[in-house]
Amino acid sequence: MTHYGIICPTATGHLNPMTTLGRELLSRGHRVTVFGIEDAQPKALAAGLDFWAIGESEFPHGITKQSLGELGKLSGLAALRYTISLIQQSAAMLLREAPAALKVAGVEALLVDQISYGGGTVAEFLEIPFITVCSAMMVNQEDGVPPFSSPWSYNTALWARLRNKAAYNLFNRITKPVRDVISEYRQRWNLPLYFHSNDQYSQLAQLSQQPAEFEFPRQNLPKVFHFTGPYHNPASREPISFPFEKLTGKPLIYASMGTVQNRLLDIFRDLAAACEGLDAQLVLSLGGSTSPESLPGLPGSPLVVEYAPQLELLQKAALTITHAGMNTTLESLSNGVPMVAIPIANDQPGVAARIAWTGCGEVVQLSRLSVPKLQAAIQRVLTQDSYKQNATRLQAAIHRAGGVRRAADIIEQAISTGKPVLCDANG
Repeated sequence: MTHYGIICPTATGHLNPMTTLGRELLSRGHRVTVFGIEDAQPKALAAGLDFWAIGESEFPHGITKQSLGELGKLSGLAALRYTISLIQQSAAMLLREAPAALKVAGVEALLVDQISYGGGTVAEFLEIPFITVCSAMMVNQEDGVPPFSSPWSYNTALWARLRNKAAYNLFNRITKPVRDVISEYRQRWNLPLYFHSNDQYSQLAQLSQQPAEFEFPRQNLPKVFHFTGPYHNPASREPISFPFEKLTGKPLIYASMGTVQNRLLDIFRDLAAACEGLDAQLVLSLGGSTSPESLPGLPGSPLVVEYAPQLELLQKAALTITHAGMNTTLESLSNGVPMVAIPIANDQPGVAARIAWTGCGEVVQLSRLSVPKLQAAIQRVLTQDSYKQNATRLQAAIHRAGGVRRAADIIEQAISTGKPVLCDANG
């Protein structure tokens, strides 16, 4: 039995897959402890995992809702800059407090979310192995692939590569404060400095929730990178009540803007107006952005809830309208559900670009959002067979990828042998 520690952001899109992965390892006889701020505790305990609070003075209970409330009002570069400031604060706290906590707890191996910068450095300092897990869009940099935060499609032209490189340079300038914090601790702990952003990821195994078919062609991924497909398990999530008796039996349109960038409330009104008059039922999940009572009289009288049991509803859905968060996207594709995406910030433009590139949905950019544009996109996805066919194709790819079981197999092999686990020809 191995005692695994999990380090990841507190946002739902990171905690849900990481705790699902932890629950799978727990079912195999291992011990799993989530290390994070107090707001992460409910999801860790709901998955049956142990929890160890760190950063209590700097990140008191309720701070996540406050921070995400601010972030949810932003979009584009402003949202990205705010996110990076949160990452910097989290990285500094993690480097300061995690080593002692992990040592006292007796953790033997770490699962580090790719966005938890500093987690790999903590593992190196403690001389314990770690695995990198890409819960969101993989951020490995490669000039032939647009940055994760860009809306650009894949293009092999020289000008596109130069554009990508310039965008990476801009991103690296913006994230320099995060790298400076990590470099300070690596110098203090006599660890070699990173020369490239990709250096901070595990040399044993790197896991991505994406299936390979939902990623632009890659040429320079390390041999330890594995496209495993998503980590879903309703049993690892907090229960959410829902009035299933109010479903009418008409084709279901499930709409959610996630739990982060969801404070732009006019989008919800546009969604309702765009679906009005369709021979379908709209279920609108607000993701905690506000209460259903604060949005009275929406066009078409959709079923509006503060939170929804997403995995269960997607099994019934004909269409998902989404912010293009990675988890909602992969959960939709796991059920063969095509999408209309309205990306807002962070990795969502990159996810949306892949939705368009794979043909499993349409994208409506936030800057051009209007009820007629949204209405036209919804009609195309509902009536043209190609979107459903491509979503079903990706559903099959996800099934082949292996999901949480394959990810756990790779983790166990890497930790038990202490050797890199190389990917096969299929990723």
